[in-house]
Amino acid sequence: MLDNLRDDAENSFYEEDTLPPEKVTAPPPRRRSSGKFLGMTPIQRFIIAVMLMVAVCASGMVCLLLTNRISLIF
Repeated sequence: MLDNLRDDAENSFYEEDTLPPEKVTAPPPRRRSSGKFLGMTPIQRFIIAVMLMVAVCASGMVCLLLTNRISLIF
């Protein structure tokens, strides 16, 4: 039972799943990303992010003013 233990360890357990060397294909080449998200450059993305931040801050201030949580007069 233990005589051919090394031989069994060297063989693959899933022999039927392995492909012969001639049928193994290389993966397709990966596409190089251009580094653009939605076709924008980093500067354009930064400007969009700043504009979004200003819009959120302005709408938050308007909501605070409308609900009288803050006032313009001290």
